[in-house]
Amino acid sequence: MCFLIIGLSACAQKSNKANTSIVPPATNLEIKKDPSTWNTLTPDETRVIVGKGTEYPGTGDLLNNTQKGTYICKRCNAPLYRSETKFDAHCGWPAFDDEIKGAVKRTPDPDGERTEIDCANCGAHLGHVFLGEGLTAKNTRHCVNSTSMLFVPDK
Repeated sequence: MCFLIIGLSACAQKSNKANTSIVPPATNLEIKKDPSTWNTLTPDETRVIVGKGTEYPGTGDLLNNTQKGTYICKRCNAPLYRSETKFDAHCGWPAFDDEIKGAVKRTPDPDGERTEIDCANCGAHLGHVFLGEGLTAKNTRHCVNSTSMLFVPDK
């Protein structure tokens, strides 16, 4: 239990005042705004993507991915992040310092401490964004659940 509490708090930031089987992603990275065309999710994917849950730290299959390509929304296939913006934040989840323009919607969490990030196309929960940590030149960290994304390698 202690590990779970410590592990899940790794994606937190201190207050700084100053799912069935998955349909393969579309090869052309088309955006699917019609919910009837969204991919089928497993129960665990539904827990994270729809229920705004969190996967266990260090367990995501995209955490250590270093291939060149595009990270897309697991629910609607909308492009979210490019591999060039991914970095190792040592937080237990894939981290990016920038999103594809217009791909991610930011909403303050009810706790007032964090900012939630969702797919701008379908509203799928991705994780949280943190500013001011000094981890990259952009001073931004998108802490994203692997469960919320698929990876499409460059050809």
